[in-house]
Amino acid sequence: MARAIDPVTRTSLAGDTAAHSELADYWTLLKPNVMKLVVFTGGVGLFIAPGGIHPLLAFVAILAMAVGAGASAAINNAYDTDIDRVMVRTRRRPTASGRIAPAEALATGITLAIASIAVMGVAINWTAAGLLALTIGFYVLIYTLWLKRRTPQNIVIGGAAGAFPPMIGWAAVTGGIELMPILLFLLIFFWTPPHFWALALYRQKDYADVGVPMLPVAAGPEATRKQILVYSVVLAATSLLPTLIGTAGWLYFAAALVLSSIFLRDAWQLYRKPSDRLAMRLFKFSILYLFALFAAILVDHLSTMWIGA
Repeated sequence: MARAIDPVTRTSLAGDTAAHSELADYWTLLKPNVMKLVVFTGGVGLFIAPGGIHPLLAFVAILAMAVGAGASAAINNAYDTDIDRVMVRTRRRPTASGRIAPAEALATGITLAIASIAVMGVAINWTAAGLLALTIGFYVLIYTLWLKRRTPQNIVIGGAAGAFPPMIGWAAVTGGIELMPILLFLLIFFWTPPHFWALALYRQKDYADVGVPMLPVAAGPEATRKQILVYSVVLAATSLLPTLIGTAGWLYFAAALVLSSIFLRDAWQLYRKPSDRLAMRLFKFSILYLFALFAAILVDHLSTMWIGA
């Protein structure tokens, strides 16, 4: 005999499901994949900085960076709702699908931005908080509102926003900026164009349909592949600088040499034999490349500490 189902319980379960779904939508709104990169690169900058910081304060600093990144993403989603509804890659986003209203996304983003900067300033220091504010402002005002829909150089200039986290992490410990975090900034800065343009080649129709002048749309695929190769060469050279100027060891140098050689190979193959498959291969490897490069910096730093000890 079947057990009767309490209608009150049924309602409660439905409410729990709805609440869980809404929570998942707000988490997606914050672009957690981008947040992971911010947390990792910012965490590396924090960990390798000279001096020390209490583990609890380190956690607070990294959390503030993550929340700041999520705030930027929420505001970006709110502003880009119109084009996100059209693009295949983005039309399932909560704002594009109507699950979260753009006004709610904007309010969430602004609230989180203010909270992250305030916490960083009060709990850590105001240099790190100022850099976090600059990062959020650059991504929202310079990239999203100004550059993205106006120039094919959007991702080059606007990409600077994603390069600040190692500097923020370093400043959280030291209260200042030195050469090493600037080099880490440059690594991400020069990595961003080939990383994003590889995806833009694959999604060229998406950007053309909404009138966003990504480089493949504005200048064509051939010019884009050439620019990817040029930036890849600059990136490879930049990746070797930390060791060449004495801010990292030879363990990092070996890793950077291997990783950059693979990156250059993929960029060269894409330039010579254009295909969606090669574009996506470069895009996917570029993500691994940056994580592995920063992991190598971290391991190199740890090995130096152990040898010194």
